[in-house]
Amino acid sequence: MSSPGASKRKTKKKHFVQQKVEVFRAGEPVMSVLMWGVNHSINDLSQVPVPVMLLPDNFKASSKIKVCNHLFNKENLPGQFKFKEYCPQVFRNLRERFGIEDQDYRVSLARSPPLRDDEGPSEGLLLTSYDRTLVVKEISSEEVEEMHNILSEYHQHIVTCHGSTLLPQFLAMYRVTVESEDTYLLVMRNMFSHRLHVHRKYDLKGSLVSRQASFKEKVKELPTYKDVDFRNKMQKVYVSDEEKEKLMDKLNRDTEFLVHMRMMDYSLLLGVHDVERAEREEEEGDEEEEEEEMELPYEEEEEDENGLAPAPDSTSPQGIAGYMNSFKPMGPGEFDPYVDVYAVQSSVGASQREVYFMGLIDVLTQYDTKKKAAHAAKAVKHGAGAEISTVHPEQYAKRFREFITKIFA
Repeated sequence: MSSPGASKRKTKKKHFVQQKVEVFRAGEPVMSVLMWGVNHSINDLSQVPVPVMLLPDNFKASSKIKVCNHLFNKENLPGQFKFKEYCPQVFRNLRERFGIEDQDYRVSLARSPPLRDDEGPSEGLLLTSYDRTLVVKEISSEEVEEMHNILSEYHQHIVTCHGSTLLPQFLAMYRVTVESEDTYLLVMRNMFSHRLHVHRKYDLKGSLVSRQASFKEKVKELPTYKDVDFRNKMQKVYVSDEEKEKLMDKLNRDTEFLVHMRMMDYSLLLGVHDVERAEREEEEGDEEEEEEEMELPYEEEEEDENGLAPAPDSTSPQGIAGYMNSFKPMGPGEFDPYVDVYAVQSSVGASQREVYFMGLIDVLTQYDTKKKAAHAAKAVKHGAGAEISTVHPEQYAKRFREFITKIFA
């Protein structure tokens, strides 16, 4: 016969599972803990003076908090959880270099639950902050280690190029532990716009072997097309010579950094916003939008539904995109370059009026034994000279740059 303690524990566990399904405000405990943790860590950081300069120890540091028998706001949060922030001072410094105020960052991530990207990769979580300015990606423990390996040199690269880069803007890295299960999360700036809808999307590696969107991918609402599709659709990027030069300068600097770090397998993410199509959509959707705008103020008042303390800052933070609302409303195809940092307008005489979003993604794959093995296998299958995506970092970067040069009209 089991002891009374064991049966008591059992019922408690059962109750906990039931509660998880029915009552968590953010829909799932990991997200609730993330929101709580971000709020907590930013409030904590605001009490800590900014160091004059970052020291080697800052790149190894972390802050941890363990919460047991948590009763406050218990309908939203699990009773026990742990939250860990990696290298808080380094990421605070990076956010500042990328022009993101901590209090706006906190509001963007913690005021309302992030939205799940159902069209994202099947493995792991991919979330977008409710105001669409940030992306939260679940990563593996190996990628956490990789991030630690490159963080010091990545930070140096960002300092050297004054934040002007096509690399992902890494803003924070966390570990959330619920029911003894660890989830590692990396927060980045969204490469796409928080307000301009992307109508076509490409993931380009500069290789034509097995680089075509699958049938399953093509039936999605917004498929991610690949190199072969890009070529077959005769897609081109119409930007001015000056913009092209700026983009290629960034790309050359960034790929040199990736070669130096022995990274490969990265892609150029390209999003295309069709201005004329957006104008048509806006005309059709005008009436609905008016209704939505009337409801907005009520949403704003729900700031504390997640048990968030008001920001210690006296200026009311609006979230990363929020302050835009106080300026003149923007028309179709218009964007604020301080928020949509990856956006480029099509050139004046272009055959299509478009806005392009371009940035480098998946930059955490190092050329390790796994890649060497894959390279050997593919060379056997396709012949040594075939265009395959697993090649040495130097070759990868060279082929990648050559391909990207050709995407421009």
